[in-house]
Amino acid sequence: MLVALTGIGLSTAAGLNAYIPFLVVALLARFTDVVVLPSGLTWMESWWAIGIGTVLLVADVVLDKVPVVDSVNDAIQTAIRPLSGGIVFAATSAAADLESSTWVQENAWVPFVAGVVLAAIVHAGKATVRPAVNATTFGVGAPVVSTIEDGTSFGLSLAAVFVPLLVLALLVALVVVLVTFRRRRRAATRGPDAS
Repeated sequence: MLVALTGIGLSTAAGLNAYIPFLVVALLARFTDVVVLPSGLTWMESWWAIGIGTVLLVADVVLDKVPVVDSVNDAIQTAIRPLSGGIVFAATSAAADLESSTWVQENAWVPFVAGVVLAAIVHAGKATVRPAVNATTFGVGAPVVSTIEDGTSFGLSLAAVFVPLLVLALLVALVVVLVTFRRRRRAATRGPDAS
């Protein structure tokens, strides 16, 4: 169960920012024994992967703070965030060895697909909410919301690795925030006369 919560947390974090959970996993694998990557994903802890991930993270953090550019960035990230979610879920499912789960070992593609689906769902919510935030705040909300998303991605990534049970509470909070924004968006598009 802890392996699944770790994968779910990292994949959800990837839906908000593809590079934060990737770098958390890569750096922990490179410098600690907390994360041990499966043989097919050891490239993640290489200096070139960490370097490219860092450059992409900086670009994403900057671009995501600029109104309108953030929506273009979200369109580009539509393929990248789910792929990252699949990779980090698959990378951390190697911990299934510690829990003696032969099912995950025999069906290694399942964690990857689950990660892709989870990250895609979160990314779709993010990409849907962001234009509404920009429109209702005249762009002022973009850097604020982006910073909150990045902080959430980082916190969720760390929680997923170090305190997987905390992932459940963080996911509930994330769903509440997304539902609240979605309701406000619907109410704003209907106008004050609608009931």
